[in-house]
Amino acid sequence: MTPTDFENLLQRIGPHISKQETYFRTPISAQDRLAVTLRFLATGDSYTSLQYLFRISKQSIGRVVPQVCAALIKELQGYIKLPKTPTAWKQVSKIFETRWNLPHCVGALDGKHVVLQAPVKSGTEFFNYKSNFSIVLFALVGDYNFMFADVGCQGRISDGGVFKASKLYQQLTENRLGLPTPEELEGCSMQIPYFFAGDSAFALSENLMKPYTGDFPKGTPQ
Repeated sequence: MTPTDFENLLQRIGPHISKQETYFRTPISAQDRLAVTLRFLATGDSYTSLQYLFRISKQSIGRVVPQVCAALIKELQGYIKLPKTPTAWKQVSKIFETRWNLPHCVGALDGKHVVLQAPVKSGTEFFNYKSNFSIVLFALVGDYNFMFADVGCQGRISDGGVFKASKLYQQLTENRLGLPTPEELEGCSMQIPYFFAGDSAFALSENLMKPYTGDFPKGTPQ
């Protein structure tokens, strides 16, 4: 993050995370509150490690991080939004075609496990294939920006299962995403649908493409 981006972010959420100074002690500054939270979110460092880096007690960090996260969500939630018109989706598609030579792709899907301590009496509900406990951050990304995010599904559920339980999938199956109608590609007379790109965890469908399974020699059609 650049210093300019940090200052812009601080200006937006500063009023929500600043604490009033008293005669008894000086509060942690809004700048330090934001910095320690961003460091935690970016690295996953423990509160114990962060307390030595920022000279803030881990007990205070444990209170600061949720407060700053709540302020970030309140102020920035409008920045994560899906395109709503065929024209907007085509703009995303042009970026994928220019950068990755992948025409008609309107976003990349994937899930990320966020490790946590097993909730009390949850059994194996949050136990994932990596042999730890987690919740899943599922996202649709275009041009390195989140267009959709779903957080909180149990780690035992595959990325494909998380997708099918999401509002994004519901809107897709109900034809409410506003995707462009299929069109011909340059040099091809077939009508090709616009699609999302995912990995092998997802089910192949008209609007979701994934790689061929297996290993293939270089130069083969696959």
